[in-house]
Amino acid sequence: MIPKPPPREVSPGFLYIPPYRIQGVSIAGESTCIQVPELDVCFDMGECLRFALASKVVAISHGHMDHIGALAYYCSQRRFQGMGTGKIVCDTRLAQPIHRMMAGFVDLEQQRTPYDVVAIEPEETVEIKPSVYLRGFHTEHTSPSMGYVVVEKRSKLKPEYAEFPQEKLRELKDRNIEITRILEIPLVAYLGDTSPGPHLVRPDVRKAEIIITECTFFEPEHKDRAKIGMHMHINDIAEWLRVVECKAMILTHISRRTHLGYAKQRIVELVGEEKAKRIFVLMDNKGNRERYERQEIDAGMPPRTSGAKT
Repeated sequence: MIPKPPPREVSPGFLYIPPYRIQGVSIAGESTCIQVPELDVCFDMGECLRFALASKVVAISHGHMDHIGALAYYCSQRRFQGMGTGKIVCDTRLAQPIHRMMAGFVDLEQQRTPYDVVAIEPEETVEIKPSVYLRGFHTEHTSPSMGYVVVEKRSKLKPEYAEFPQEKLRELKDRNIEITRILEIPLVAYLGDTSPGPHLVRPDVRKAEIIITECTFFEPEHKDRAKIGMHMHINDIAEWLRVVECKAMILTHISRRTHLGYAKQRIVELVGEEKAKRIFVLMDNKGNRERYERQEIDAGMPPRTSGAKT
C-alpha cells in the first residue's frame, strides 16, 4: 500500500482592511504570528513566517511557547539575510527571561545573534515609524501578559486659532505661543491571550480602527474552560462589541477543535447579521479569499486568487 503524503501546512490568513494588511497564523496552542506590514510591526512570534522577517519590530504579548517559540530564529534570520537587527518589544517582566532564552542559543550555536530588547512598563510607548507609536498595557492571562495599541500622533491647530491668517500664526509661533495640539489616533489594538477585564474598554482600545483579539472558545459548554485558561469566549466578544468603535474586529487563536463554519454561525447568532459584518476570522482562508477577490473587482482589477491566498 502506498503511504499517504504528509498533511498540508496551514496557509497564513490574510485580510485587507484598508489601508492595512493583517496577515499571519494564529491557532490556539500551536502558534501565533500576526503582521501588519504597513506599520512595520509583527505581534508575537510563535513561528517565523517568511514575510514576518520584513518587520523590524516584534511585540511580544506573553511568554507561552506558541507565541514566542520562533523569536530566536526571527532574530537570526534577519541578520543572516542582511535585514538588520530585530527589535523585541516586551513587558519588563519578560525582558530577563528573553535574554536567558537567547543566551541558551549562544551556548548551542557557539555564536551570538545580535538583537535588541525594548522592555516597557504599562502606558510607555516605543516609536515604530515616524509619528507612530506602540503603547503597552497589562492584560490578564495565566502568565505575565501585555496588549498593545498602535497610535499615530498628529499635530493639529488649536480651535481658537483656526480662523487666524498665516501671518498671525507665524507671529504667535515666534513668540513661543503653542498654537497646535497633539491628537492620538488609535490605529490597531492587539490583545494577545487574555481573559475579559478593564483593559478591553480602555479608550485607546475601544476607539481603535482595528482590534485583533483572541477568541479561543465558541461552544456554550466551554465558558468555564475559557475562564480557567483565562481566554476569551465568543460570549465575551458579543458583549464587548456593544461598546467598541472599531471598523473591524479580527478573531484569532481559535482552537482546531472548533469548525470555522460553526464559529461563524455562533457569531451571527450572538451579535446579529449587521454587527457580524464587522467581525472577521483570520484563519477563514476561503471566506477571506472571496472577500479579497470582491475588493479587487471593486477596485477595477482582475481577480488575482493566488495573491489572496498568500
